[in-house]
Amino acid sequence: MTPSTQDKKLWGGRFAEATDGLVELFNASVGFDQRLAEQDIRGSLAHVVMLGQVGILTSEEVAQISDGLGAVLADIRAGTFEWRLDREDVHMNVEAALRDRIGPVAGKLHTARSRNDQVAVDFRLFTKEAALDLAEKTRSLRAVMLAEAEKHLADEVILPGYTHLQVAQPILLAHWFMAYVAMLERDEGRLRDAAARMDESPLGSSALAGTPWPIDRHATAAALGFARPTANSLDGVGSRDFALEFLSACAILSAHLSRLSEELIVYSTFEFGFLTLPDSHTTGSSIMPQKKNPDVSELARAKAGRVFGNLMGLLTVVKGTPLAYNKDLQEDKEGVFDSYDTLSIVLRLYTEMLPRTVWHADVTRAAAARGYSTATDVADFLARQGVPFREAHEVVGGLVGLASRSGRQLWDLSDEELRAAHPLLTGEVAQALTVEQSVRARQSFGGTAPDRVREAIGQAREALTHEALG
Repeated sequence: MTPSTQDKKLWGGRFAEATDGLVELFNASVGFDQRLAEQDIRGSLAHVVMLGQVGILTSEEVAQISDGLGAVLADIRAGTFEWRLDREDVHMNVEAALRDRIGPVAGKLHTARSRNDQVAVDFRLFTKEAALDLAEKTRSLRAVMLAEAEKHLADEVILPGYTHLQVAQPILLAHWFMAYVAMLERDEGRLRDAAARMDESPLGSSALAGTPWPIDRHATAAALGFARPTANSLDGVGSRDFALEFLSACAILSAHLSRLSEELIVYSTFEFGFLTLPDSHTTGSSIMPQKKNPDVSELARAKAGRVFGNLMGLLTVVKGTPLAYNKDLQEDKEGVFDSYDTLSIVLRLYTEMLPRTVWHADVTRAAAARGYSTATDVADFLARQGVPFREAHEVVGGLVGLASRSGRQLWDLSDEELRAAHPLLTGEVAQALTVEQSVRARQSFGGTAPDRVREAIGQAREALTHEALG
């Protein structure tokens, strides 16, 4: 009798022959779900202890199974455990190894439990822990961004603000950093919200309908660190929206990190020259000695695509699966593992890289002054003198056209040219509207004025401190 056929009989199937080798290979998930071994054994330990507490197993049986599980876990951690393809998945590998170690009593572990609720609880444990870990890593990057904002606010470093990637209005570099602080705060919140919503234990749902055994699902939920058991056994084993929510939060976070990557890539080019990325996080060219390639940012930008794909992949898997469990749901794990691994390293890399990045304040200030970035300020000046804003907008638009045709800035125009556009305009007015004045004027809540950015930094610092204490 082959091991495969032997295991089939022990797990309750009635089969006349061993599984075909190709089917075995196609069906197996142990190549990737062995990653859930720690969670699987934690779930089994909670289950067996509960079985003893409610009198289904004797204290001797509980001790024998618990000790055996501990020994199997030690082998896994030591790297000496033999993962077998013919045992299909992490659950069968662990249970079979337990049987090999302690004998037939191992079969009592599966009393009042199915692989369906077993895999569901393992996967929830992993995904909840992954969400909270990414939330912490996102928080660390938030803190780095906030520190960078504080550092550059001290010197009031000015950066061009863009719309359509065209110079729009001058902003503080600190204000730019705070935009990402705001995004990351929401990203962290989404991950923590997802973790809170998945904080339910499906263990005890059994195959799909619950179990006639007198189990205590609240006890196993508490033992595993869940807030409560799932309320419906069909939903407990058949739903994967917790994984979808995790992947959705990952996808949005990836989109934000990709936008950051794009800006850093563009700003580090020779044409922009706004910043210099650290040597430790860039690479050279195999042929061109002058090259300094932003590989970290380029890969972070590209890897967003695979994180998006993981979300779409799982949505496609679950959209047509009837309740409760179907083998389709074996496809739920690799995307979650991949998104978690991808974001873990991207977040760490940016947390390390950003404090080592050098910004060139003279270059960013000069760039902010180009492109007629204070044109709106000229229009606002006219509007404050009683000129309707639409009329003021048209007047200044004409001046921008005049200046651009002659390769000049607004402050280079003569008094005669300015007065010809509108009697209230003089060279003195145009010269006074500097990028510094433009930035300081934007005092509205959430604006780029130094006082407002200082206020935003203070609130963000308070929020981080409060979260740490909470």
